[in-house]
Formats: sequence, structure tokens, C-alpha cells
Amino acid sequence: MAWRWPNGPECPHCGGTNIATVKNRNPQPFRCRTCRKHFSVTTKTIMHATKLGLRTWLLAIYLLSTDAKGRSSTKLGRDLDVKQSTAWHLAHRIRKAMAAAGTADLFSGPVEVDELYVGGLNRNRHKSKRERLGGGSVGKTPVVGMVDRPTNRIALVPVDRVTTDAVTGVVKNRVAAGAAVHTDGSQVYLWLGRLRYQHEAVHHEFGEYVRGPVTTNAVESVWALFRRRVYGTHHSVSRAHLHRYTAEAVSWHNLRPLATVDRMALVAGGMEGVRLRYDDLTARPEPEPVPVGEPF
Repeated sequence: MAWRWPNGPECPHCGGTNIATVKNRNPQPFRCRTCRKHFSVTTKTIMHATKLGLRTWLLAIYLLSTDAKGRSSTKLGRDLDVKQSTAWHLAHRIRKAMAAAGTADLFSGPVEVDELYVGGLNRNRHKSKRERLGGGSVGKTPVVGMVDRPTNRIALVPVDRVTTDAVTGVVKNRVAAGAAVHTDGSQVYLWLGRLRYQHEAVHHEFGEYVRGPVTTNAVESVWALFRRRVYGTHHSVSRAHLHRYTAEAVSWHNLRPLATVDRMALVAGGMEGVRLRYDDLTARPEPEPVPVGEPF
């Protein structure tokens, strides 16, 4: 309650502050004298209509916001003594709140930019699901990653394909104009120099990984930990929900300098005004499509 209402309870329906406390907490613990509606601390938050206790939510927030390599829904279910499907829905709701808590201002640079392909190898798929298109990235989902070197803040953005338009769109949304941008020698980054960025590249194909201040080693370190999160903890993540897992990784990294309680308070603050129902998570097609080049 203190995290959501530092100055005392406020009505989530009308914003009023003339609040009465219901002694028997029936139907809910608070009643607004302005709009005459009842409410609780979970009303109009990601916890709206939850059947889980607040202590369960608090423990889940702690586990997800402090675990460097994430926590699978099966392990979270055992920790909280709930079903795996309940833990999966709970975790995705918390990840949605973490996406709001882990956002950052535009990166001022130097910014390192690189891409990662998430997914299993095409040759390991069942014959009926194998895509006969060739190439090691077939069937994988690309993620564009950025590290702002002065602040050590990151952004991870899933995209449909790694193209010049997609990459430049991501960079323009997250990096301030005129900033220094360091990449590898991929052709998709060539246009960054024409978009008012100070673009320099290291050419891995020639064995060059550092040239003075120009390098992508920091974003490569981010990928190393993200791989452990995906392959080591979750083993596999669907394309439809990949942006939720990247949001969790970004929030953990960007909020890492804060004390645990402060980090949890920011995640709790990101719960207000958002909903994520189980039916929406399992619906097909995905109700929240991933727009190319838009950050999360």
C-alpha cells in the first residue's frame, strides 16, 4: 500500500482522496466517498481479481527481480506451492510490470549494438517442422541489443527480421541523435553513419574485436548472460512471448544498482493501470504483436 499510495489511499476509479475504511473489509477494504465505489490495493493493477495472496505476489516479485538467470515456471510453482500454469501466468504478469520499471531515457553513447538469434537449430527440429530455407538463423527470432557504455543500461528489442530498416528503427528509438554507435561489420549497420550517428565498426571476420575505444564486448557479455537465461533456465521460449523475457532481462540489468527493496518497489509501481489475462496470453493470434523496431 505504501508503494502504491505514499500519501494515503487514492481511489483508482476517480482519483479521489476522500476515502473511508470498511471495517469488515466487505466487499473490499476501502470505499470512495466521491464516486461511492469500493476498491482494494489490487484494483486496476496487474493483480486485479487475483486469487493469490499478496505475500505470494511479494515473494514472486522478489524472486524474479533478483535472479540473474531468471526462474522457470516449474521452479517458481514449487517455490510458491502453486500449479505450474498459475506460476507461468503470475510470472508473465510480473514481467509486464518489470517492462515498465526497466525503461530508460535515450542512450547518449557510446552505444554498442549487436543482434542475437534465439531458437533451436533447424536441423534439430522434427522433420515435419523443419524449414527448408537454409542458413543457421532459419526459424530463429532475432533480438537487437544495445548497451549504453557510460550508464551500463541496456535495451533488448525482438524484431521480425534483421534488416536495415528494422535495425535503424530500433536505434533511432533508443539512441540520441549524434551519439557514437559501435557495431560489428554487418551490412545492416552501414546506414547508421548517414543518420547523424558517429558510426564505427569492428570487423570480426578479420579477427578484429577491439580498435581503441571501438568494441562490442559489452553487448556480447549481455548476450552471454541472456543465453544462460533462455537456454539454461527456460530451455526454450516461444516467439510470441520472447519480448516478455527480454523485458525481464532488461529490468534486472538496469535496476541492478538499486537496493532490493527499491527494485521491488519500482516493479510494484509498474503494475498500476495494466492488465494481462490468462486468456490473452494463450490466445492465437498473439494479442500483443511485436512491432518491428519498437522498444519494450
